[in-house]
Amino acid sequence: MNIQIFGTNKSFDTKKAQRWFKERGIKFQMIDMKEKGMSRGEFDNVCRAVGGWAKLADENAKDKDTLALLRWLDESQQADKLFENQQLLRQPIVRNGRQAAVGYCPEVWEKWE
Repeated sequence: MNIQIFGTNKSFDTKKAQRWFKERGIKFQMIDMKEKGMSRGEFDNVCRAVGGWAKLADENAKDKDTLALLRWLDESQQADKLFENQQLLRQPIVRNGRQAAVGYCPEVWEKWE
């Protein structure tokens, strides 16, 4: 497995995800989204894996104005706007190659090899 966890150190679910992998002895790479966001390729791959950009958006994010703007933008612009404003992404985003999951999802991670 080649696990990457995208999140922030303040995110409770990100900490839970790290603990879940540590308890099982599974090595992972932690990417702090405050320091380094996702690349465009990573973002696009995660979108494909989870079924679209809308599953990545955190409806409880603090930036309500940008969230509202996302809903009103043309469909072709929505993913670009979310990529530009990665503070709106749900956390953690966990990748294993071409597979990905958003949020704390041990039931999904258990199926990965």
